Amino acid sequence: MAPRRRRTTRSAPKKSPGPSSEHSAGTPTQAEENNDLQESHTQDEMCPACNADESPLNAAEKESWVRCDACKTWYHWVCAGNGGDLEVVDKWFCESCLDADSTRVVTLKAPARKSSRKRTHLDYANLDSGLQSDPNRWTRILEGKIIKDDSFMRMKGSEVGLEWLESDASAMREPFVVEKPEGLGMKMPDEAFSIDDVAELVGTDTPVEVIDVASQSNSPGWTLGKWVEYYNLEPETRDKIRNVISLEISGTKLADQVLPPRLVRELDWVEKFWPNTKRGKGNAYPKVQLYCLMGVATAWTDWHIDFAGSSVYYHILRGSKVFYFIRPTPANLAAYERWSGTELQNNSWLGDMVDEVVKVTLYPGNTMFIPTGWIHAVYTPVDALVFGGNFLHSYNVATQLKVRDIEIATHVPKKFRFPMFSKLCWYVADKYLRDIKAKEEFSSRVFEGIEALACFLVSEVRTVEKGTDQAKKEAKEQVPADRVKDAAALARELRWRVRIAAGYESDDEGLVRKDVKVAPLVNGAAGNKRKRGQVEQGEDRMAKFKNFKPRLWETVSEVASENDKRVVKASKPDRDQWREHWVDWKDDVTEGTGADEADVNRRRDVIVKVRRTATGMERQRVERVVEEWRWSEASPTLSPGGSGDEKTQMVVDLPEDKLENGHPPEVMLVGA
Repeated sequence: MAPRRRRTTRSAPKKSPGPSSEHSAGTPTQAEENNDLQESHTQDEMCPACNADESPLNAAEKESWVRCDACKTWYHWVCAGNGGDLEVVDKWFCESCLDADSTRVVTLKAPARKSSRKRTHLDYANLDSGLQSDPNRWTRILEGKIIKDDSFMRMKGSEVGLEWLESDASAMREPFVVEKPEGLGMKMPDEAFSIDDVAELVGTDTPVEVIDVASQSNSPGWTLGKWVEYYNLEPETRDKIRNVISLEISGTKLADQVLPPRLVRELDWVEKFWPNTKRGKGNAYPKVQLYCLMGVATAWTDWHIDFAGSSVYYHILRGSKVFYFIRPTPANLAAYERWSGTELQNNSWLGDMVDEVVKVTLYPGNTMFIPTGWIHAVYTPVDALVFGGNFLHSYNVATQLKVRDIEIATHVPKKFRFPMFSKLCWYVADKYLRDIKAKEEFSSRVFEGIEALACFLVSEVRTVEKGTDQAKKEAKEQVPADRVKDAAALARELRWRVRIAAGYESDDEGLVRKDVKVAPLVNGAAGNKRKRGQVEQGEDRMAKFKNFKPRLWETVSEVASENDKRVVKASKPDRDQWREHWVDWKDDVTEGTGADEADVNRRRDVIVKVRRTATGMERQRVERVVEEWRWSEASPTLSPGGSGDEKTQMVVDLPEDKLENGHPPEVMLVGA
């Protein structure tokens, strides 16, 4: 039969109406009543398979019961289940009923249907192959690895604030530690606070997600009361190493004793942008700012990035934690994406796939801030109690969105992603659009974040307009109708206003900044093809293809310039069709009798580039020849400036193969 839990009904003892010191003859004393009650409870908590001679079961073992489908008698699963998994049992019979009828068979549930998509389970302890689970394998892996000590900032609590964030371009780019909580503007329980206090304030019946460290997977069926009982066992008597990292305490009595650091409250999108009327009891909103983390000695949390790249604050109340960090460079994030959720995660140490791993050790009273997107793993050397939380902010929106893309690409279940992420983004965009219209000023980092946010929401709008039916439905559900009446208009107006403020001429994908100056067309007529080189040199302009980055050359060698001077007889560039005459490059342009003499200064530069390719190697030789021509007699020329100075400069980039046939790929003739 399906697993069940049996609740024991317990009656509270009735109080005697008279003084406890007075008892009539033949009336049982209160102590006797208590003894009888305790004996009754003990009888009620025993099953037919219990052995009175053995030590009594603990609360966790008494929690799971199973009923015989024949005689309807209840048994402790630990007493009668032969060590199997109760969760997979369909029909079950006790030994007496099995002996009485040989046709009775214990059956198991059919396995759940699985997706046809190949999926890798986190199975570090080789559970599928039947090998012994070993949660201590993490420490053995670490012993042979190169891990650097950190050089992260240690700051005073009073230094951590918006002023520091706005004035220091490197602020919140790396993790940093505040060794003492004074000045952080946060509130935490006192040092005497314990796990038992957590259970009392949150509730012993509160469900809690417990992680089995050996397999890095969830263990179902745990309550906070059961967890406290496990946590308080001596380390050598714990059956497994387990960890709790996701007990969210918002709305509980414990939440009244925990207040995040001032900087977190000033940055947090939920705190700043989610409507106050939509928060609190009875409202669905992202509850990620108050977590209680409880880990026992040798617990390990494998490599991960916090959902949606959210930043983290982390305060050690009791015990210690060791963090291992990987910087979120594009290469490291790409390695993490390849590793996460694939076979590599089962048999590869992510640290071997990145540039470096950095270690930070935290002690009681320490508070650490982890910025957007940092990849990290956590080791617990001793039993620890920690308070922390997650928050999204406007100072690194692009990386937050990048991490979200990685979560989608690696098929992270929605349960483990940032709750209501897109809806929160709409609330943020609505507020920033109103601020921009009101001429509010923002730092460059925030402005870049708003632009990234706007582009993301435009993509959400396109999903509503052109996506599949399911995608349209999900995207529409994330738009908060209480604030956003026209999602498409809001997203596109925000992007347009941000780009105009940033100096772009339009909202097109091929963007050109306002400060780009384009020279007049060579032939002076609109509508004809524009020649190369018309954008004035030195002006900033956007790349022709968005996000295009050319492949780099591995070696570039420049040959020293060669200079020579000579006198050549050639006609001045003052005739009709002079451009066609001079653009036809010839080394010998001597025209003979009747031509004017010109002094020609010639410079020749050669660059050789090489790089490896998939099939071998590529080599390129580029030759650049620059000539300055001066005629001895002054006469008008066709220079654009019209100064009358007879100087003609010819510039050409000449690959060697083009020099042989006299047809240069590019020529620019400029009179000055």
